[in-house]
Amino acid sequence: MADRTSSSITIGAGRSTIMAVIADFPAYPEWAGQVKKAEVLETGADGRATRVRFVLDAGVISDEYVLGYDWDDDAGVSWRMADAGRMLSGLTGSYRLTENGGGTEVTYDLAVDLKVPMIGMIKRKAEKVIVDTALKGLKRRVESR
Repeated sequence: MADRTSSSITIGAGRSTIMAVIADFPAYPEWAGQVKKAEVLETGADGRATRVRFVLDAGVISDEYVLGYDWDDDAGVSWRMADAGRMLSGLTGSYRLTENGGGTEVTYDLAVDLKVPMIGMIKRKAEKVIVDTALKGLKRRVESR
């Protein structure tokens, strides 16, 4: 996974508040546009999900797959493909949270590998749509609480 898409947004809340929204996978369909379903399959000792099954519909990329999660307290979370889907062969990403004076900067990194051939430009555009939609949805969700 050589190419990654990355973007950041500032959210008017602390890291723990933002991370609570990120960790609430069953609520993803309410704010993460392309996620149609998210089901926690396993949790760690801290109660946070370590394996989650997703149903995704992001236009050119529609699939069902399982991600494995590694949590860094409220500073961030990273994930990787645990069980590939029909279209997705690899998916890695992370949220990194850095508090600043006016809130918290959230950086979202994403890399997607597909089983089907797709022009790089189209794949990067799909990644960008996923990242931008997720960050804007996360900001709206957190700041409306």
